[in-house]
Amino acid sequence: MRTKKIKLFAFIMTFLGITSFVSAQRSYTLDAKSAFSVSGTSTLHDWEMKSGSGTGAAGFTIANSKLTDIESLSITLLAESIKSEKKSMDKVAYKTLKTDKNKNIKYVLKSAEKVNENTWELTGTYTIAGISKDLKTTVKTTIIKGGLNLQGSNKITFGDFGMKSPTAMLGTIKTGQDLTLKFNLNFNL
Repeated sequence: MRTKKIKLFAFIMTFLGITSFVSAQRSYTLDAKSAFSVSGTSTLHDWEMKSGSGTGAAGFTIANSKLTDIESLSITLLAESIKSEKKSMDKVAYKTLKTDKNKNIKYVLKSAEKVNENTWELTGTYTIAGISKDLKTTVKTTIIKGGLNLQGSNKITFGDFGMKSPTAMLGTIKTGQDLTLKFNLNFNL
């Protein structure tokens, strides 16, 4: 008799659209089609360096084709995977990033707050050139087939991470202090 009552209760709750089933967090991995870039200025020209070699994992809850929670997110990018169109510029960048001692650039999520349907504010720890700093990042989210896309950017300075602004040609070419980090990340099951 008790089993029949439980089944009847479950049927009624399901019929009314109320279920005891809650969407669970699922683990996602960073897709190879993800892109990272850093850009800045110099006395000679604006510049940009790009990479598509990051690895990462995330814990998202997606229910009814909507992102409802971001529980975890971590990204690791090999510092020397960031490339420009000039090898001489890459060398200067790697020296600035201190890649001889700090092989990776990392990001680890600390908290996530939903702003609206497609916008979240993430607080996380960036580790660049061996220095860690907590920053807030506003990201746009889009549900994609089999996962989620995150896009955003951060404004930082060389000094934020203990780096000196690079120079070239005996100091006649100087890099501006401000940098823009951009990312377009695809996470799949």
